[in-house]
Amino acid sequence: MTAPGDPSDPADGAATPPAAVPEAPPKRKRFKFEPLLAMAGLIFLGVWLVYAQRPARTEVELRPGARVVKVQVGQTRAQVEVLRTKGADEAPVHSFRVLGRGGFASEVLDEPRFRAIMGDDVADHLTGGSTVLFRAFNITSWASLVWIGVGLLGQLIFSCRFLIQWIVSERRRQSVIPEAFWWISLFGGASLFLYFIWRQDIVGVLGQSSGLVIYGRNIRLIHKQRRRAARHASGV
Repeated sequence: MTAPGDPSDPADGAATPPAAVPEAPPKRKRFKFEPLLAMAGLIFLGVWLVYAQRPARTEVELRPGARVVKVQVGQTRAQVEVLRTKGADEAPVHSFRVLGRGGFASEVLDEPRFRAIMGDDVADHLTGGSTVLFRAFNITSWASLVWIGVGLLGQLIFSCRFLIQWIVSERRRQSVIPEAFWWISLFGGASLFLYFIWRQDIVGVLGQSSGLVIYGRNIRLIHKQRRRAARHASGV
């Protein structure tokens, strides 16, 4: 028996605290497979664009001493067989054949005829008479400089993301990744993705295609978190 006034005696009117109810474990959120599908689709698109515009391998027997060079005229890429010999005055003489799919080879073209068909920029590039700028970037026309500019601008933007991240981290005295980091990565990566497709660089295409999806996904997650925080603050 319990003594009168004993707080443990339920007869004294003291309420018995309810038994603690164990909290339900948090639900595990479903893993999003959509970004992986988008990544695979972008990789497939990039690879297809690279190989779709590549000229087929030549099946033509080359002339002794000749070399094959890939050139671009406008939006068309082709392979040209170039043979350099010496003339009667020991001056270099060039002759050309345009190679195509299925073993196609044009007739042998001397330099004046080749220039009339393909243009002076392509002929200068193949005969060593092109400008230093063309040789440095391995291009055959001034129009290709637009794509070189796209690639250089993309690389500059892409490199600035680490500078932005470093400045923000120094100001906050901790390592952080600001939202601007992902936006800069997205724009720079998109520019490089287009440049590598034009260059037919499969390694660059693979490197940027997966990153573009990751950058976009992080931006989406940041905005979703902001909307959740706004609803929580408003009590909704």
